[in-house]
Amino acid sequence: MKLLIVTAIKVFEKEVKIMLKKSGIHIFSYTDINGFRDLSEESVESNWFGSEMNENESLMFYSFADEEKTDLLFNYANEFNSKQKTLSKIHVVILNVEKSN
Repeated sequence: MKLLIVTAIKVFEKEVKIMLKKSGIHIFSYTDINGFRDLSEESVESNWFGSEMNENESLMFYSFADEEKTDLLFNYANEFNSKQKTLSKIHVVILNVEKSN
């Protein structure tokens, strides 16, 4: 059993849900979160947001699933990210679950 955590900007909500379904993960939870990035150390020229602090509407998905399913989702996310031309990516974390009831 694995704990799967996925974060993505809200624009990618549909894509993440499709990936979860294709991976066989049909039971999951998700919540709105605010993504934050401190750009104060970047030069003004490279920071096209025009401010030092940047917040994005994001989502966090989580689920307990079998390793085979989480590995599939991880691969789908990597494939999706490799085709993106934006800086935003889908982030996937897979954690071992030692005990569960």
